[in-house]
Amino acid sequence: MKSWLAIAALCMPLTVSAVETVRLENGLIALEVTPELGGRGLAFSLKGRPNLLKTGEALTTRPKPEVSATADDIGYLGHDVWVGPQSQWWVHQDANPVRREGRANWPPDPFLAFADTRILERTPTRLVLEGVDSPVSGVRLHKTFQLSTARPDTVEIRATARNIRDTDIAWDLWFNTRTPSYTRVYVPVAGDKDVRVQSATEQGIEPVLPRVERGLFSLDRSVLPKGMSARRGKVLIQPSAGWMAGFASGQLFLIRFPHHPRSLIHPEQGQVELYLDDRADTAAGLLEMEVHAPYRTLKPGEEMEAVEWWTAMPYDGPDTREAQVAFLCGEAAERMELLDLCADRKTVAP
Repeated sequence: MKSWLAIAALCMPLTVSAVETVRLENGLIALEVTPELGGRGLAFSLKGRPNLLKTGEALTTRPKPEVSATADDIGYLGHDVWVGPQSQWWVHQDANPVRREGRANWPPDPFLAFADTRILERTPTRLVLEGVDSPVSGVRLHKTFQLSTARPDTVEIRATARNIRDTDIAWDLWFNTRTPSYTRVYVPVAGDKDVRVQSATEQGIEPVLPRVERGLFSLDRSVLPKGMSARRGKVLIQPSAGWMAGFASGQLFLIRFPHHPRSLIHPEQGQVELYLDDRADTAAGLLEMEVHAPYRTLKPGEEMEAVEWWTAMPYDGPDTREAQVAFLCGEAAERMELLDLCADRKTVAP
């Protein structure tokens, strides 16, 4: 089993990029954001430790993408904000009739993903960005990145969507945080009934293997079977509390968010979604830690908002479920003053 030291070189904090970056930092953590590419998060970690996010080579090789309704996706990765559900991405627009008629579910809205944003406020601890009006989704996004004044190990990430059309629209806000594929993620769940698995069906691809014990969901990260080139699939989860936790590179990456009942989440999505593309070549893999806000109808000019809180803590223990769950339910819960963080103690939302 690889230690975090052995893989740290794969995910060091971003230092080479052809896009503008803004760094928010204090004595404990650092966050890097670009106002380009839709206002995208590029790095987050404890200072001096590797980047918990995964970014793509396109940041240096294709820094100025086309922003149009015919543009395809480019793998910049990092932290992005989409709208959902995915099945509706190209249905309610006239900018690309071919994608509308084909009910395309890919790529994401290029105006949200690629357009430069305008810096409305910039201080050493806070960055506020304004996006462009999207003719595809019919929204304009505002994003705020803020170092917490209450916890020096935490940042707040807030997104607001405004309906820029003269008709009603209906979406949710969708946070997508890309991490290295070796990140071990835990999500609190009430039971197997709150987990839906969408496994890849291609030949030579191993399906994802869910595991639920002590009220915590995780993915089986055993070695790929012989003859399998990757393990790939998506899991849609109704969490029992508003958090998920990832362990990678000697750190705990805790993502908290308002917890909502299943009835407020679009039925095609989960409040938490994990997409895993695990490969023998670790550098080529990917894990997405995704959160959906409630699905809402917005009248013209109306807004909706979603928020996450990211916390980084040092973790130098073994890369095993048993050790990580013990840390999460013990030391991490105490430091976060969330004594019910562990699911076998009746997990509640933070």
